[in-house]
Amino acid sequence: MALDVVFRALASAPRREILRRAASEPRTVTQLAEHFDMSLAAVSKHVQVLTRAKLLTLREDGRLHWCRLRPESLDIAASSIDELRSFWNDRLDGLDTFLRANRRKRR
Repeated sequence: MALDVVFRALASAPRREILRRAASEPRTVTQLAEHFDMSLAAVSKHVQVLTRAKLLTLREDGRLHWCRLRPESLDIAASSIDELRSFWNDRLDGLDTFLRANRRKRR
């Protein structure tokens, strides 16, 4: 799975809301669309993007399309963010130490 596809999918506020709503229990695309001021077709396109990013699973049951969150894909994104957070926290801690040491030397 390409991480950039996941982050692109998560960049959209409506998509994040779809994920929140599909996290608690499976919902149909129609049920998801009820909470948005956009057409069913527009919500369906957002669902397609989330499905391609493997953030949602889509199960067809006749005319109903059921959406369910795939949390393992979010875990991959969270892991990437945690690595970046750790990297920058280490660098900023080092900068803080350096600045404090230099401040003392100038006094």
